[in-house]
Amino acid sequence: MSFLGKLFGKKEKESLDQGLEKTKQGFFERISKVIIGKTTVDDALLDELEEALIGADVGVDTTISLIERIQERVKKEKYVSTSELNKILHDEIVSLLVDAPSDQMGFQPPSNKKPYVILVVGVNGVGKTTTIGKLAHQYKQAGNQVILGAGDTFRAAAVDQLTIWSERVGVSIIKQNMGSDPSAVAFDTVQSAIAKNADVVIIDTAGRLHNKVHLMDELNKIMRVIQKQLPDAPHEVLLVLDGSTGQNALEQAKQFMAVTNVNALAITKLDGTAKGGVVLAIAHQCKIPVKYIGVGERIHDLVLFDKNEFVDSLFTLNKE
Repeated sequence: MSFLGKLFGKKEKESLDQGLEKTKQGFFERISKVIIGKTTVDDALLDELEEALIGADVGVDTTISLIERIQERVKKEKYVSTSELNKILHDEIVSLLVDAPSDQMGFQPPSNKKPYVILVVGVNGVGKTTTIGKLAHQYKQAGNQVILGAGDTFRAAAVDQLTIWSERVGVSIIKQNMGSDPSAVAFDTVQSAIAKNADVVIIDTAGRLHNKVHLMDELNKIMRVIQKQLPDAPHEVLLVLDGSTGQNALEQAKQFMAVTNVNALAITKLDGTAKGGVVLAIAHQCKIPVKYIGVGERIHDLVLFDKNEFVDSLFTLNKE
């Protein structure tokens, strides 16, 4: 069993299954309708499967890649029945998804990176502040001292929301007045973490994409001031995306990747949407590991992404 597998227990599995129920209905039922009543995998069936996957928000490019992989399997194995198609599709989807580095799995930061600095980026409204709060909770539950940095100084609401989360979780927060330089907040946060020998630093940033040059300059400045104190930080640049927006989330990912070195993804609000298939498109096309997914409102409903468990869940529909 993998390290992540050890962390993915019964509670996490239940949260995942419940949170993905709408996506599972959309995905599983579309695939089932294609396969039911068929006896062999031919071109006509694959055309229908392609249409079903696109309809399940898997995206055109990712769907084409999957269909090509299945065609290769069918060609190589000569005869594939529809009963085997589910397993082939399951396996090929798993193979498309990128694993997070082994030293970045779970809520225990690498021992040689202290404090472990996470810079969180994403547009307003995707659940960025809530994700930071839930992350802080998970890291604290794992026995870590956590400090938050309220780097979105352009919105008073962002600072206020993060302050509420810090109080709810019971962790420290570093903040300045609205309109302050975000890089100054980042500097103070890391400085405080070093002084207090904290384990984890999570820094919020402003969520604006309308001016990419300004956003890039701002993020680069934040990184430079962090690196003055910790040359190898930030260790994680976490992009938060709203899964309920479907293919728009993929477009946001591409735009943020163009302006900063994103190396981890959190996909939120999957419990309220049937568009969770976009997780496959984002992970495949961006070649960046999905590290966390949000599957509910509760404080523990941010779960570690396990690609095997996620795909297993897509292929099983809960029956009351």
